[in-house]
Amino acid sequence: MATTPTTPTRWTGANSARSGGSSQVPGAGAGARAGTGPVSGGVSSEGSGTGTGARGMTRRGLLAVGAAGATAALASGCGGRASADDGPLQFWNFYAPQRSEDPALNAQSKWFTDLVAQWNRTHKRRIELLYMPPPTYQNGSKLPTAFAAGAGPDIFLASPGDFLRYYNGGVLADLTPYVDKRAVADYHPDTLASRMVGDKVYALPMEVEPLVVYYDKRVWEKKGLSEGDIPATWDQLLDVGEKLTTKTRAGLVLKTLPGYLQNFLWYSWMWMGGGDVLDGHGTVTVDSRPVRQALQLWQDAVRSGITPSTAPAGDDMISGFKTGRAGMWHSGIWEIASLKAYAPDVDYGMFKHPLPPGGSYTTALGGWSFCANAKGRDPQAAAEFCGWALGSMEDECVERMTDWCIKAKRDIAPRRSALRLGTERGGYDDWAMKYMKEEVFPDGRPEPRYPPVVYKALSDAVQGSMLAGRSVADEAARAAQSVEAYVRSYKGASLI
Repeated sequence: MATTPTTPTRWTGANSARSGGSSQVPGAGAGARAGTGPVSGGVSSEGSGTGTGARGMTRRGLLAVGAAGATAALASGCGGRASADDGPLQFWNFYAPQRSEDPALNAQSKWFTDLVAQWNRTHKRRIELLYMPPPTYQNGSKLPTAFAAGAGPDIFLASPGDFLRYYNGGVLADLTPYVDKRAVADYHPDTLASRMVGDKVYALPMEVEPLVVYYDKRVWEKKGLSEGDIPATWDQLLDVGEKLTTKTRAGLVLKTLPGYLQNFLWYSWMWMGGGDVLDGHGTVTVDSRPVRQALQLWQDAVRSGITPSTAPAGDDMISGFKTGRAGMWHSGIWEIASLKAYAPDVDYGMFKHPLPPGGSYTTALGGWSFCANAKGRDPQAAAEFCGWALGSMEDECVERMTDWCIKAKRDIAPRRSALRLGTERGGYDDWAMKYMKEEVFPDGRPEPRYPPVVYKALSDAVQGSMLAGRSVADEAARAAQSVEAYVRSYKGASLI
């Protein structure tokens, strides 16, 4: 396995050789097989309030946008390098350039390098890819503190969990002038809505990533289980998990590492019982029975020994299945690409989230977006690139998105035209992608765009109940108090 580089890897397109990347790969919401380090769907360390960012402020204080001081710090400090700098624009990401033993990751890297090479052949303002290992990009402080220090990238990838942090901080450039209105209408409405403020677009999704529970069929069958034993309820899920659990095997792996990814994976369980953080009027509803029962489920899974407090196999589902270390694993569609390319011998199945009593099915829908830095060296060119890459009705744009979602990766395309083209080209013909597209995705709900303070309140509740064993009622009440205090003074784009 390749060694993680100590410095970012750069690539500027034509006539530039790829540097050796890392085989560490993002997990949920990021897009592929996990590597040696745990990964979050956002930047978790800022929410923890540890460490210091630019100018001596804590990262949380620097980036908890919505608070007056933090917003001022971002607005004043988030300039890029001087506009007179006519060098390549930097595109920070966690896909390319890299080389990996996993063919799926190499395909994803190639998609990015091909994209940038095509732009550079036809545009005066060149772009340079800057690769960072996923833990650095998603779990570390590199990206948010770079923005706060005035050295942020010109183009970058962001999840919904990052959106308000950067929008309220004045980081996100308005992409609307560079996006075809027909392309806006072409996006699945809910997918784009979380990246908009009013009628303006500030980020363009490249994918949609629903969640399921995967299971190892070999382990399943050894325990005498069949498809008829696929759990339909939470109680049944715990019962099956207990049957699959041994001294060396986890019955059910749930995300235990705190971060945006854990929150993203947990939201579905809260929603299925009718719970939410805020209702349609913006009223805080965290201290409610559905929220408490979702916290209780994850606590019960750990207390019973079904879910280990530390994920097996380095938090890598494929390695866990290949080594017999896990019976079931809660994860997302991004696993399919690497299962197909890197581990074709793993015999696996999947099923939709089981339901709580009286609940209704849903799944959180994640995915990453292209964004441009409003304070970068050339915001206009950066925004133009985003629109050119993902926001036009040109055939090459639709095909580009289709190729990402059915060839380089395995995702649900976020635009109707790309989903239709991907279906026509057989991208959703195999059983796993067909199940995701037809059974899982239609009833999904987009990942919310809660800012760091809200995220952290929920994260603390999950961690406190799941791993510390504290009362779920107390944790829900404490989270509600934190969110209510924040909402009372919040100033920024809508939280819902």
